Amino acid sequence: MVDDLRKHLNHLLEKVNGLHCILITDRDGVPVVRSVTEKAPQLALRPNFISTFGMATDQASKLGLGRNKTIISMYSSYQVIQMNKLPLVITFIGSDNCNTGHILSLESQIEPFLKDLEGIVADAP
Repeated sequence: MVDDLRKHLNHLLEKVNGLHCILITDRDGVPVVRSVTEKAPQLALRPNFISTFGMATDQASKLGLGRNKTIISMYSSYQVIQMNKLPLVITFIGSDNCNTGHILSLESQIEPFLKDLEGIVADAP
């Protein structure tokens, strides 16, 4: 199942020009499955970077607008899009000129695989 998902993620990565990484982790930033090109910034793949989404989404949810679903961060050379699919987090890292809307549209193509992964994460000690 994980191999099928990895192949699917590799296919999606090739479809979006400027997309460097699709990473599915648990809430603590521990990678479950990932697809990465050589252009992905290595520091952004570290669990301590990925895990900050959990804190940020918790704070954003306190604004009184409902539960936070997605955070988009724009940097000088990259953009990071993180989606709240607790207990999982989907992280996309792309170039600064990558089509953000196209990245957001990948959510529906990844979601069918998440149920099985949620079971794996929930069963982990």
